[in-house]
Amino acid sequence: MEDLQHEDQLPELDGGTLLLSFSGWMDGGDASTGTVSRLIRLLDAEPVASIDIEPYYIFNLPGSMEHTAQFRPHIDIEDGLVKSVDMPTNEFFYAQSANLLLFKGKEPNLKWRTFGDCIFDVARQCCVSRLMFVGSFGGMVPHTREPRMHVTCSDEKLRDEMDQFGLRRTGYEGPGSFMTYLMSKASEQGLDMVSLVAEIPGYLQGTNPFCIEAITRRLAAILKLSPNMDELRTTSNAWEQEISSIIQENEEMARKILELEDEYDRDLLEQNEDS
Repeated sequence: MEDLQHEDQLPELDGGTLLLSFSGWMDGGDASTGTVSRLIRLLDAEPVASIDIEPYYIFNLPGSMEHTAQFRPHIDIEDGLVKSVDMPTNEFFYAQSANLLLFKGKEPNLKWRTFGDCIFDVARQCCVSRLMFVGSFGGMVPHTREPRMHVTCSDEKLRDEMDQFGLRRTGYEGPGSFMTYLMSKASEQGLDMVSLVAEIPGYLQGTNPFCIEAITRRLAAILKLSPNMDELRTTSNAWEQEISSIIQENEEMARKILELEDEYDRDLLEQNEDS
């Protein structure tokens, strides 16, 4: 496909997994792209292919500045000189030791079918047997507790397999993501697909290292990986302590967090009783 770019022959995996991440709709706390970026580094994954950005994104949209700013690339101008223009990228990486492909990109605005065909084409050429997406959404989880993990699968057999990892089965109706579209087409391509989505604190903005660490640990169990988690754990602990100290200075917010913790713990107890 002309939008799919790679110099050498793509690697052949032995029935491995293609792990997908997208910035945008389901990347709160950088849980999607942040998790995959960490794994790329921890597994020494090498870039092997990319998808051209030109056909798939809207950069210039009429409307108010507040609205159109979501679509325009971030720029940095210093002392009258352009330092950077941050255009999106869509890249595939290969971690040979883990029998794993990883994709980090931006959810497409346009031509979902064609963009999906590019992903399926890489999966075919690399002999991948399963796609897995990792993402997040803002919910009622306190920052002092691990994110709840929700799973969606392309078929019942796969869903039963995922039950052993303590994942909640997704129940949702509303605006859809590119990931869900991709999953609806996976079976036609002879591929299994799993979506692992973390419910993270909706009251926090910015990168959430605590959730990234929790998701990485869960992925490591599912994919049978053994990355060195020391750096992630140190960053996660420091972040949690910093957020907690800030919240303690706000009595109303601290009280709300205690309520969220109580609700979370009761819910977890009920889940354990039902399982």
